[in-house]
Amino acid sequence: MSSFVKTTLAAALASSLTLGMQASAQAADLDRIQLKVPIAFSTQLPGLGSPIAKVADKIQKVSNNTLRFKVYEPGKLVAPFEILDAVSRGKVDAGYATAGYWAGKIPASPLFSAIPFGPEAGEYIAWMYYGNGMKLYQKMYDQAGYHVKVLPCTLNAPETSGWFTKPIEKPEDLQGLRMRFFGLGAKVMEKLGVATSLLPGAEIFPALEKGAIDATEFSMPAVDARQGFYKIAKYNYFPGWHQQATIFELLINKDVWNKMHENQQVMVEEVCKASMADSFAEGEALQFKVLMENAEKHGVQIMRWNDTMLAAFRQAWEEVAQEEAAKDAFFKEVWDDLSQFRAQYELWERNAFLPREF
Repeated sequence: MSSFVKTTLAAALASSLTLGMQASAQAADLDRIQLKVPIAFSTQLPGLGSPIAKVADKIQKVSNNTLRFKVYEPGKLVAPFEILDAVSRGKVDAGYATAGYWAGKIPASPLFSAIPFGPEAGEYIAWMYYGNGMKLYQKMYDQAGYHVKVLPCTLNAPETSGWFTKPIEKPEDLQGLRMRFFGLGAKVMEKLGVATSLLPGAEIFPALEKGAIDATEFSMPAVDARQGFYKIAKYNYFPGWHQQATIFELLINKDVWNKMHENQQVMVEEVCKASMADSFAEGEALQFKVLMENAEKHGVQIMRWNDTMLAAFRQAWEEVAQEEAAKDAFFKEVWDDLSQFRAQYELWERNAFLPREF
């Protein structure tokens, strides 16, 4: 190693240690704040609810105990679908959920959660952090009258496309099915004759078991395995055209956010950014083992949608996107911006990455 490199590394290490000591000293002078944080997904669900527990731990450490998140499991303090309202009204300080849960109140919200037929993770966060995504994300809540600061805080790998009790080979096979389905993908399924409902995670297996629904989608294989869907539905379909990447959000009441010192705000922002990378890596690492176990131990048939089905989903999605944009001006604003970004990104994607078959 050259003396220049050694000197540079030593200087960098000394600088980082100095900054760390300065940060600790500054943190010691900050007001101590504890936030009550109800969550929509159990911390026992890997890559889905588990990231917020890690976030809470890291924030406590990097803030030198001046900032603490007290995490409440789903339903213990606030019901999952009530988190946005509770945070906005100041009933709780913060909450962890997904923007797709607010589609009934804010039509554009699913665009900040998961979008049928992409974008995939890299493209999604490129738009979010270096396109207009973050600006539009916050604008959505401000414009709708919600008193919250929003931060993307978890990024999931592709989901399964659903658990079925029979093979689905043509669009007609979907007609009449009752299925738990999330977000914009639910509108696609409805166009194909499926009666959809959005159930929180804890309610899905009982609904399957009682026959209240015929099929379901929920999350990645490692999460779905914890839910036990394989006990009832043996046909697990891929790819998850409806959720190639999914973002989960940390919502903080604006009064609480503004009460934080700027240093504390930066800590939360940076820990959430780190969580986006960590949760995605965890999700990518866990799935293949679960797929093998599902097939070998539980008799699950790992199925891939044929071209006819994917074309039907794609056509239905294009119709849904046009309809939603026509109904809601802000949906159109976000959709147009994202579409423009994706059209430009396509030049990079087409040339930079190997074809899938390689």
